[in-house]
Amino acid sequence: MDTSSLVIGGKTLRSRFFLGTGRYPNPYVQRQAIAASGAEVLTFAIRRVNLDSPEDDSILQHLEERPYTFLPNTSGARTAEEAVRLARLARASGLSDWIKVEISASEKTLLPDPIETLKATETLAREGFVVLPYTSDDPVLCKRLEEAGAAAVMPGGSPIGTGLGILNPYNLGLIVEDAGVPIIVDAGLGSAMDVAQAMELGAGGVLMNTPVAKAKDPVRMAEAMKLAIEAGRLSYLAGRIPKKRYASASSGSEEWVLN
Repeated sequence: MDTSSLVIGGKTLRSRFFLGTGRYPNPYVQRQAIAASGAEVLTFAIRRVNLDSPEDDSILQHLEERPYTFLPNTSGARTAEEAVRLARLARASGLSDWIKVEISASEKTLLPDPIETLKATETLAREGFVVLPYTSDDPVLCKRLEEAGAAAVMPGGSPIGTGLGILNPYNLGLIVEDAGVPIIVDAGLGSAMDVAQAMELGAGGVLMNTPVAKAKDPVRMAEAMKLAIEAGRLSYLAGRIPKKRYASASSGSEEWVLN
């Protein structure tokens, strides 16, 4: 298996699993699920953190066992200006200079606003942030975000929290093929099958929260997703056989026959 690490913003990561910290039934299950996932990057909404005293925050105080990389997100922002302000506040508090740009155009669908996301990415990249924008699975937009300075691009498989999986694998394949930065599939995944598919398409990693936190057994699901990432990555590197319309025997007439 290719043991090469994922590198984002100059940081080398062993795990390709980015995990959200919200919606768990209690802090104990949260910690157990995070440990089972092997994730090194944890994400949370800036709006839910006490930036005046982040070390005492009710979310972050349970995550002191390991030196995680925090990826605060701008969930709830409606404009580029609002997302930029949140990112600046997070960095000024000492929380992180990594930022997941998340700007929703609609409260119903929570689909990302492409124009505002591109604006925020350009501004934050100029200011030295490690920017990971959440976006739609539009290959052209993903390339524009990379050109704007994104350290990684995070297209959704389907709308946030739906568990519908990857609705357009063709687009995701195009995005990966043309990318010069890691592609992290974010949003809409629901099962280990979805995760394996994302990795088999060449994604550098996946980000999720709800599929783990709201599973009947979050700890087991976290481990299942971790294994699916590893299996999908290995399958991608191994190279699958081409698809055919008709059957072909696994033992052809030209093969040696053992007596």
